[in-house]
Order: sequence, then C-alpha cells, then structure tokens
Amino acid sequence: MLTLKNNQLFFKSIKINLNVFVKFTCVFALLFLSSCKPENGKKETISATSSTGTAKNTPNTQSKKIIVFGDSLTAGYGLEDVKNAFPGLIQDKIDSLNLDYTIINSGVSGETTSGGINRIEWVLNEEPKIFILELGANDGLRGVALEQTKKNLQGIIDAVKTKYPSAKIVLAGMQLPPNMGQSYSTEFKNIFPALAEKNNVTLIPFLLDNVGGVADLNQADGIHPTKEGHEILADNVWDVLKPLLK
Repeated sequence: MLTLKNNQLFFKSIKINLNVFVKFTCVFALLFLSSCKPENGKKETISATSSTGTAKNTPNTQSKKIIVFGDSLTAGYGLEDVKNAFPGLIQDKIDSLNLDYTIINSGVSGETTSGGINRIEWVLNEEPKIFILELGANDGLRGVALEQTKKNLQGIIDAVKTKYPSAKIVLAGMQLPPNMGQSYSTEFKNIFPALAEKNNVTLIPFLLDNVGGVADLNQADGIHPTKEGHEILADNVWDVLKPLLK
C-alpha cells in the first residue's frame, strides 16, 4: 500500500510539473514572437511597419487569385484600414463588375527586393493567376546598387514564371525624387520598362503617377499616400489590370 501511495504521489507530481512546464513554454513562445516583430530602423525609408493579408475578409478560395507583392505602398502604411490601400480598392472595382477574382494583399512595409526574393516561394503557394510586382522603391531610397535591384526583380519574375508559366505578370514602375542624384534616378527609372520588355510582362509606367510629390495626396511624411492618394494609385493599376481580367 505504501508503494502504491508513493507511486500515486510520484505521478501526480509529474502531472503538476508538466502543467507548469507547458504554461511556461507558452509564455516563453509568446514573448519570443513579440520580440520578433519588425523594428523601426534608421535605414527604413519608405515604410516603417509590416502588414499582410487579403483585401477581402473572407476571400472565395475557388476564385482566381491576384497577388499584389509589394512594400508599404501595397500594405497601406499609415491608413486606418488596409482595405483603403490600392489593392483593396481594386477588389471593390472587381466586385462591382462581378468578376471572379480575389486580391491577395502581400505587402510588407519596409520590404526591399532582397526581402522579396526571400519570401517569394512562400507567397506563391497562393497559386496566382495574375501577379503584380510592386517592389524597388526602398532599394532606391537606400541607394542599393542598381544591378542588385535589377537582379532581384528578375529573380522574382523568374520564380513566378517557373512555378506558374501561365500566370500573367504586371510590373509596377517606380521613380525616385531628384535628390537621389540625376544619374542614379534615371537609371533606376529605366530598370522597370527594361525588365518589362525583356520578360514580356505588362508594365504600369509609374505607380505613383499624379500622386508622388503632391502634398495633399500624401501623409505627413511626404512619401506614403493618403486614402485619396490610394484611390489614384488604384486607378493607375486598374487601367493596366482590367484588360487582363478575362
């Protein structure tokens, strides 16, 4: 009887310790995940936070998907609701025409083309019919070597074409403010039409057309569009995207 009682106490002790261990592990995991959130760094220029998700709250998994792969412009940095960023506004246009497409907002604030290369394979699990590539602005504002930016963008295009040869690719053109230096700014601007021609993909000439440099259409930082600015971005993208929605 003594042995049996001791055994019962032993197993009860194990159970209690196990519960404590599990609770400790859960707390540790939460603390670890919290510490992994992106920090605002001095090198971070066009964006400061991260945001991912879909333009729809409950997307139809059976509909054709359009991935918008970008940085803070795609993520809707500074807006009260990510649905007011241009991908969400394009979803509204799609829905108004009863077209069977779902926008996947894959924008991460602070993203560079190098970061895009690192996460492209994971994002492509969404099986896009159309892939909109909106990256490069952070490279330019940080003075990344132009050849490296071009190489990274080409790598992302290659990844999409390799995994989904029939997917339509749209490349969003970007330009830099003149203070980056005339030569660098010009060469940067020319990267996008050159890549579009080389890869036979559709080009949005300049995503921020009629918004960039317009104070009333940008937030206090002068870089990120307001809700009204995003409405113009949505129009710039829609002019190019609409003919592809067949």
